[in-house]
Amino acid sequence: MFAITIQLDSSKIMKIKCDSELIKLNGKLYPCSTSVTMDFIGGKWKTVILFHLKDGSKRYNELRKSMPVVTERTLSLQLKQLENDGIVKRKVYTTKPPLKVEYSLTKFGKTLIPVLEAISNWGNQICESEGEIVKVEEKKPQ
Repeated sequence: MFAITIQLDSSKIMKIKCDSELIKLNGKLYPCSTSVTMDFIGGKWKTVILFHLKDGSKRYNELRKSMPVVTERTLSLQLKQLENDGIVKRKVYTTKPPLKVEYSLTKFGKTLIPVLEAISNWGNQICESEGEIVKVEEKKPQ
């Protein structure tokens, strides 16, 4: 058994025992706060998308080019999930053609930046000690 202590504000502390209590958030039940976090950012591409958005808004094609191995369908679905979770904001500019869509982190999404940086730093350490860099060639239109 272990317990997690969460500071909600300067006066309230929420303690969650991960063996006998559940967390209810947005109508879902979670065994512990780690599960809550992973529900928001889990999966292969969500953290990558968020990492690319941490320094500012990006257009869809900019995101697509920065992640050449993700399929368009996957990128679209992940962006939609992040938008539905309130982590990413989608802004459509319709003043003049062509249609322009930008994605950025919401205020809530920006609270994940320290988590994203910690994940990236840990990954960098593992890659430096255990991995190797492999060049990915861009797909050329046929």
